[in-house]
Amino acid sequence: MALQIVGAGLGRTGTNSLKLALEQLLGNPCYHMLEVFGRPDDVAVWHGAIDGVSPDWAALFDGYAAAVDWPTAAFWREIADTYPDAPVLLSTRSSADAWWKSANETIFEMGRREPPDDPVFGPMQRMVIDMFTKRFASGWSEERAAKAAYEAHNDAVRAAIPADRLVEWCPGDGWDPICAALGVAVPAEPFPHVNSTNDFRTIAGFDEP
Repeated sequence: MALQIVGAGLGRTGTNSLKLALEQLLGNPCYHMLEVFGRPDDVAVWHGAIDGVSPDWAALFDGYAAAVDWPTAAFWREIADTYPDAPVLLSTRSSADAWWKSANETIFEMGRREPPDDPVFGPMQRMVIDMFTKRFASGWSEERAAKAAYEAHNDAVRAAIPADRLVEWCPGDGWDPICAALGVAVPAEPFPHVNSTNDFRTIAGFDEP
């Protein structure tokens, strides 16, 4: 199965909601950072990619109809080139400020923590930290550097992907832009909206006393 849509949007741009929506539209799984938790062997593959060892993308994404979120977004150029017929979905927030607030209170807060002494989550956290540092911004934990990198990332996608292939989407846009790009009908049910900042913090235990 080839990817039918390639997500270039960074984490905290509604990517978990997109995962659910794309799975509904395409009838097959969508690769997301959540998938890596259940596929620990993928951690070494992604870490190798971060260090310059190009993976077998077809093997990595075998069985998936779409891919969104990090770590996919860190390799959007390579993956878009591998699947030239797939639309490229650039998910964004209303502003860099809105994105930073969400990212800083969730994934970046987790990234600042010492990797746990755990055979699965330790390597995964080290991979994510290296990905942020080497494929996003060396100063990813600082507001000014992170917001500049967010804007630069989005601008690079817009510059590289032809307009007739690029799909820009914000969480409030719902089904229409995605369904139009895929040539499928808009579902009758509401677009799924999940994984708010509060949801993430609760699941991660950030706000526990």
